[in-house]
Amino acid sequence: MARNSFIQLSKLPNVKGRINYIASPVRQENLYAVYETTERKFWSELAKCNQEEFRKSGAEGQCIEARELIIALPESFTEYYPRRYVLALFTDHFKEQYGVECIAALHHNKRKTNYHIHLIFSERKKLEKPIIKVASRNMFYDERGVHVRTKKEILDEYGEIRPGCSVIKKGEVYEKKLFEAKNSWFKTAAFLDEVKHSYTELINQEVPDEKQKLQVFEHGSLYLPTKKIGKNNPKAEEIAKDNEMRQVWNATVDQALVSGAAEEEIREIKRVCISEEIKASIDKRGRRPELFFLYLFEAVSKLKELIEKVRERVAEAKEERLEFPVRSPLAAKYQQLESIQRKLDDQNEAIFNRELELGRVRNELACATGIFKGKERKGLQEQVDSLEHQVASMKRWLSGIVREHGYETVQEFMQEYQAARKEYKAYRAAVEEWKRRTEAKGFVDMQIREAKKRTEEREEYRDYRSSGRGAR
Repeated sequence: MARNSFIQLSKLPNVKGRINYIASPVRQENLYAVYETTERKFWSELAKCNQEEFRKSGAEGQCIEARELIIALPESFTEYYPRRYVLALFTDHFKEQYGVECIAALHHNKRKTNYHIHLIFSERKKLEKPIIKVASRNMFYDERGVHVRTKKEILDEYGEIRPGCSVIKKGEVYEKKLFEAKNSWFKTAAFLDEVKHSYTELINQEVPDEKQKLQVFEHGSLYLPTKKIGKNNPKAEEIAKDNEMRQVWNATVDQALVSGAAEEEIREIKRVCISEEIKASIDKRGRRPELFFLYLFEAVSKLKELIEKVRERVAEAKEERLEFPVRSPLAAKYQQLESIQRKLDDQNEAIFNRELELGRVRNELACATGIFKGKERKGLQEQVDSLEHQVASMKRWLSGIVREHGYETVQEFMQEYQAARKEYKAYRAAVEEWKRRTEAKGFVDMQIREAKKRTEEREEYRDYRSSGRGAR
């Protein structure tokens, strides 16, 4: 099973402090390089802008000044590529795709087992022309920074200006706007998913050995992801034990597939013995991570029982000279291609929804006429620009999805997918005939019949989608 890439996104309430931490040779034992796309003062201006906007909004909680990606790199990169080349490649890749400023640092952990990049990026672009407003008369601000009409409103009982209040004199700058609005795309789960796929593809282009290629972990997979053990984690031993059992499950899944077990049967064991057990446990006892090991142990046992049953079915069929149908290489590839097709469908659905939103905002912009709606038009135009960028990026990712799996174009993938689907349907028909004949001899138990029913329902849905009646 291919290894999963690790790319993590976090919010930064103190961007200057974080930059100082990741870029300081004093604070980082294994700091190899720092790469910046702009001057360092940019981040001070950005922090000030975000804090001012946050204060004006009246929102509670912490102000988010920037965001940070942590990107794990293959250890082979240390041998094959100059460090500054690697850091510049990954940083420029982000800036070219999203058009925002970045600062990044290349590190190793203390034991030199985790080669990684910290990439901090701005959610705002700098305005080409700053907006500077000059006071036409004295302006008064209370302790909250709110503009008040008269000086009297900021005086105490002795006629003195209260602490925290301020006065901006006529001719002085009272507002300076250097940045655009935040790009809301960076807050979405779709953005993180896009970044994970984009960087995983970039890593795979650079790895010297095909065996080192990575994949993005897909939720709903038969497999279970392992957890990263951070530095000085007090639960390191517990996580390591948990990871070991996850690897046992993953290896047993491989064995079950090779033995001839249907994906539907494996997924059902995972759902019943892991997902549902954990949900019921949380509802009853609260979060008890230590119980996960027990549920996983039981799930592996059930999986081993399934493997034995599959082997018995095959052996019994052979005794009766009822050979189980053999899948062609293309039919065997169908399930994998179907999962890629689902990704394309999901991405297409997301694009469709985003285009609907874009159309709605464009209509609002067209209706925002008149001399008093300048501010509203500006806000709507910013939304339109952001949505247009998102739609373009999402459409580009359609080809990125298939390239991630070795196809040059979407057309090339669709041709193979349609051919595989045809052969897979023929194979399923042969399997159903085999089941009918073995069932007549009493070889198929209730579990197999239930799996057969689920398979039929899934195939009917796929037929419905592919016929055009279920097309959007």
